[in-house]
Amino acid sequence: MTESKKDLPSYAELLERTDAPPGSGWGLFGADDNTGTINLLSTEAVVDAAALVKRGVTFNLDYELNAFAQPVSPYRREIQHNMVTRHDGQVYDDFVNDFFLQGSSQIDGLRHHRHKIHGFYNRVQNEEVEADSPALGVQHIAQKGIVGRGVLLDIQRYREAQGRPLDLSTNTVITLADLEGAAEAQDISFRKGDILLMHTGWANHFLKQLSPDDQARIIKERTFCGIEQSREMLAWIWDNHFAVFASDTVVVEVMPSIPDSPFEINVGRLMHPDLIALMGMCLGEMWKLDELAADCAQDRSYEFFLTAKPLNLVGGVGSPPNALAIK
Repeated sequence: MTESKKDLPSYAELLERTDAPPGSGWGLFGADDNTGTINLLSTEAVVDAAALVKRGVTFNLDYELNAFAQPVSPYRREIQHNMVTRHDGQVYDDFVNDFFLQGSSQIDGLRHHRHKIHGFYNRVQNEEVEADSPALGVQHIAQKGIVGRGVLLDIQRYREAQGRPLDLSTNTVITLADLEGAAEAQDISFRKGDILLMHTGWANHFLKQLSPDDQARIIKERTFCGIEQSREMLAWIWDNHFAVFASDTVVVEVMPSIPDSPFEINVGRLMHPDLIALMGMCLGEMWKLDELAADCAQDRSYEFFLTAKPLNLVGGVGSPPNALAIK
């Protein structure tokens, strides 16, 4: 798709829709669309993003699959890596057990959340969303790939410069004013199809600075920093027409949600169902952003060529991102 921003309805216009659920992007990329806002990664956007490569320096944006030995979601289990050999130890193979595809750095695909009232993205029926069925599976994203201009908002450094450092052990709220302020401080202007990365330092703090007991406490309490829940936040995300919104936090959003969250019908009063099921936006969580953020702070360039390749798993709910930033 090659729409310009002015050719897409605003979020305010989405809320007025009568041909689809209010606040949804259903049908904007086709009646049978399975990838949502990833359609904004046009061929032109890819070509423009490739021109951002100046130094040939690459940054891995994935944590190891077993980095979160204490899974951040209590129903997940730690990955078990096994090796086997045959021909007297001359040939090796390996396999994994308890491989939760969203157990470490991840992409939430469009079947990750359904909306309690309206269901899955783009009118996909409940019975279509099963293991090995194709509807909304991550294989659709894998076929296209996530390739385009990445833009990083360094909320950690922005808040520190303001004398309001993030408390990464609590559910510190990142406001819309924080996002807009960081963009202004970094002299960033957004383009249609940008892949937005939000750096907070949370994952690095959790993995390297907390004891196992403190990690377990935070997981049990479900206490994570993230963006506020508001219609204004959704409007900002949609109206900037990001292809993907990824962060180094657990759910991008703050948990527990803010007391006056307007999303009462959603699980935990989160925006996930509105972002994923209604707007058709894939989210990235627990990405490895510290090295990239440090480089951006040093050279004052917060844009880069970004690639991500989810697993080509038919019916996959999510996937490790296999993401790289290239500057």
